[in-house]
Amino acid sequence: MSWELIVGLETHIELSTNTKIFCQCTTEFGGKPNTHCCPVCIGLPGTLPKLNMNVVKYAVKAGLATNCNINNISKMDRKNYMYPDLPKAYQITQYDRPLCEGGYITLSSGKKINITRIHIEEDAGKLVHEKGNIFIDYNRGGIPLIEVVSEPDIRSIDEALEYIENLRLIMKYIGVSDVKMQEGSLRCDVNISVRKVGEKEFGTRTEIKNMNSLNFISKAIDYEFKRQIKILEDGGEINQETRKYNSDLKITESMRGKEDVDDYRYFRDPDLVTILISDGEIDRIKHELPELPHVKFQRFIKDYNLPYADVELLIKYKKVAEYFEEACKNVGNNKMVANFMLGQIFRYLSTEEEKDNCNIPIPPYYLNELIKLIEKKKITYNMAKNTLEKMLETGESVKNIISEKDMVIIDEGALKILCEKALLENNEAVKSYLNGKEKALKSIIGYIMKETNGKADAKLASKIIKKLLAGIN
Repeated sequence: MSWELIVGLETHIELSTNTKIFCQCTTEFGGKPNTHCCPVCIGLPGTLPKLNMNVVKYAVKAGLATNCNINNISKMDRKNYMYPDLPKAYQITQYDRPLCEGGYITLSSGKKINITRIHIEEDAGKLVHEKGNIFIDYNRGGIPLIEVVSEPDIRSIDEALEYIENLRLIMKYIGVSDVKMQEGSLRCDVNISVRKVGEKEFGTRTEIKNMNSLNFISKAIDYEFKRQIKILEDGGEINQETRKYNSDLKITESMRGKEDVDDYRYFRDPDLVTILISDGEIDRIKHELPELPHVKFQRFIKDYNLPYADVELLIKYKKVAEYFEEACKNVGNNKMVANFMLGQIFRYLSTEEEKDNCNIPIPPYYLNELIKLIEKKKITYNMAKNTLEKMLETGESVKNIISEKDMVIIDEGALKILCEKALLENNEAVKSYLNGKEKALKSIIGYIMKETNGKADAKLASKIIKKLLAGIN
């Protein structure tokens, strides 16, 4: 009998507020160890936390963008546990009255992955392992987090990865987090169990902690799925426990027994007041939300008539999508704009960070001008490609790179004469083509483009050449 994978995700997302959740320390990434912390964020006796209301607003945004209900009344609680990166021995979080409940994220298949809740909490510090020593850096302590808890609705690795990617994109679009997994701004605890296909009861789950790489999440789920099946088929039992992924050995390893809720002895934090948020405030935040990625995806398909694959790449980076729309204004051929964006411009933006920041050295109206010159038949597509390279190198507009005099396309009559000359000058290529080697045509076209400094229409030249060669044959 085959086995079914059951996955639920607890996704921790650092919020991009300027200051921490309960004090005025900076949330800036990096810095020398223990320089971004104060008595409040390490919980020294006598200090009192004060809730940063921007954290509440960001969490409400996240809840609205993921179809959650927002609770008008919520509160903060203490989750008690001992660990070196948490000096006050409890984490301030939300237990039974979170800010957001009952949302969902829709996958490309149409399946909804339900979200149980989104709550706010403080991050812990970080253990640093160096040369056999363990150091503690409290800079991360008190960074505001939202924890997005999904239902165990995920049934495959692909669904898990798509859920995380969609959640990540939504958070980027609404501007509440930079969601940089490499910097730990988005980390997942992956809960995994297995059951035989057709059974209704879930199996005993294990939790793999602190995953901040899609690649590792994929490998960890795959390993843990197979590990649990082998134990059960050998007659064993799954231990409820917390595990970690060892990327060197590509295995999961036991860390400790999994705690139950009672073990944390939650109780209300007496130092923090009840959080009240009115329906009016929720409506105001709702109206401030930008167009969400799945809505933009459908609009791009409809308005720009682009292939799904193109739209996926364009909307993956919010600023790139905005740039594309600006470059498309009053242009007839939107696909050509997309081709330049996804071709030359994406090659120029070599890293994900550069694409996220849309570090394009020319404004979108420069690209718009270039496309319009092609449409007016003042320059060829090949000329535009070469010109765009120079524009990206220099930041100059097309008019500073190509003069009006050079904006002349070879007419059809002149092109035919040139094609005839090209056939005479390229005997070997002609023979190869006539012997069935289609690629030889490129050599002949290349000759024409060189002779005209790229001013010839390559498509028209190809058509004329084929017609002339058909006559020879």
